[in-house]
Amino acid sequence: MKLDRTSDQPFMETQESRKLAVTLQYLAAQGADSAQITEAIVSTWVVVEAALPPVIGKKGIAALYTRSLYLIRARYPWLSAIFGSDASMDLPRLRAALVQQESSKAAAAGGAHLQTLYELLDSLIGPSLTGQLLGSAWDNSFVAFAGKDISQ
Repeated sequence: MKLDRTSDQPFMETQESRKLAVTLQYLAAQGADSAQITEAIVSTWVVVEAALPPVIGKKGIAALYTRSLYLIRARYPWLSAIFGSDASMDLPRLRAALVQQESSKAAAAGGAHLQTLYELLDSLIGPSLTGQLLGSAWDNSFVAFAGKDISQ
């Protein structure tokens, strides 16, 4: 269950926010290893990092990244090890934490992290603008896997 940014009340999970998490779970079920899952997750964060500065700035992105981690920490306590002393997007630390997990665990945690980001942003700027800004990130995140044999 997701929590909103200011309280312990659940906020609305949408089909758009779930799309990426479901795709990651599918990739893991199809045999993608944790390195492939991790690369898909980190690549998506790179796209997010490029898409959002005009609207919320780099510090805003870092704050949402950190807040999203904070909200999922109870379900994935091993992710708490990547929190830094400042609110920054530390993708190398995220990569290191995810790649150490089984692919299904990495997919679940990475999907929850990205889904929570989407839902937080949606609650801040609305579904239309969130869809415009992150829709391409969600739709294009796994294009690199489309033609690959992931069941190696």
